[in-house]
Amino acid sequence: MYWDVKTVKPLPDYRIHVEIEDGRKGIFDLKPYLDHGVFRELRDVHYFNQVGILFGAVTWPHEQDIAPETLITEMIADATGLLPEIMPARNEPDTPPASAYSIREP
Repeated sequence: MYWDVKTVKPLPDYRIHVEIEDGRKGIFDLKPYLDHGVFRELRDVHYFNQVGILFGAVTWPHEQDIAPETLITEMIADATGLLPEIMPARNEPDTPPASAYSIREP
């Protein structure tokens, strides 16, 4: 799909560099998520650095993931200057949007 992640690279300060299949590139900041639910585990830098891609989505080994629409709307342009198509304002910067959470059945 057009929002599938092509590459992901962990960066300092709980950020990731992401390239989407359609060519968009940017930085996604995970700091606002680190005090919420399953994302707390990402505070461990060694674990955070195990970020990868599964079925086109940014994921970690214990099944934390970022919803594609959240990733695309919240990432900021990288040095190439390629901006995401959508950049909405966040109403509550300390609260992750509900779309960031994936619920998996046991």
